Amino acid sequence: MIIDAHHHLWDPATRRHDWLDGLPRLRRTFGLADYTRESATAGVTASVLIQVLASPAETEEFLATAAATAGQVPEVAGVVGWVDLTGDDVGGELDRLRAQPGGDRLVGVRHLVQDEPDPCWLTRREVQAGIAAVGAAGLAYDLLVTPAQLPAAMETVRRQPEVRFVLDHGAKPPIRAAGLEPWGRLIADLAAAPNVAVKLSGLVTEAPAHPGPDDLRPYWDRLLSAFGPDRVMFGSDWPVCLLACGYDRVVELAEQACTGLSAAEQAAVFGATAVRWYAIDQVEI
Repeated sequence: MIIDAHHHLWDPATRRHDWLDGLPRLRRTFGLADYTRESATAGVTASVLIQVLASPAETEEFLATAAATAGQVPEVAGVVGWVDLTGDDVGGELDRLRAQPGGDRLVGVRHLVQDEPDPCWLTRREVQAGIAAVGAAGLAYDLLVTPAQLPAAMETVRRQPEVRFVLDHGAKPPIRAAGLEPWGRLIADLAAAPNVAVKLSGLVTEAPAHPGPDDLRPYWDRLLSAFGPDRVMFGSDWPVCLLACGYDRVVELAEQACTGLSAAEQAAVFGATAVRWYAIDQVEI
């Protein structure tokens, strides 16, 4: 069993994607059929579809898409959507989304914190209240942050011990610059909080062109050592990963990262951690 805990879908003709300006290789439609073709050859059995835009309509569309894959391989078993964390009734908005077709597949919420100019955005009172509402609804909150935003992320997870957090892309370490510190120290501090897991995802696009194991190993090792396999999950970050390499290569590199782990530990990284952390009901472990 392989669960891809982080991939996207988008259609620039349907909604404006400003972030794709300057990325011609990605500025086209990447639909479910494309993902199915790419991931099936790698042996993926289920996935978690992650929001791209700050758009409730996108989240509704993703939930319906996930529901339509029931019984298929791979099945979109969960969706991490978007809500306005600063809104007056985050809990009500989550209830509304859960009442939509496929709403039972909403497993988490994410905001593009990496794009916020304030490095302490996460610690704002209204944002903290929104994250608390996400946790109260039994959902995970995905942390999409840069190394400079890790201190705010640490404060957030410590303030909210009842919320399950998932750190996306290892907080985007500066791999091209071969920089381990202070990123590594901050990662260790964050991992000390037991309510945080991390995705082994998105590292290939932070690395030099045509990344290999030697480029990535220092960062893999830090993440696996800090969190332990029971709090690490594989994610492809498809189709963003195509800026660096293809889907099969992403899976191959993740497998190389886990070669020193036991069979049970590898099973956690490639499936069981995602099932537990996202409370995915559609997949048995």
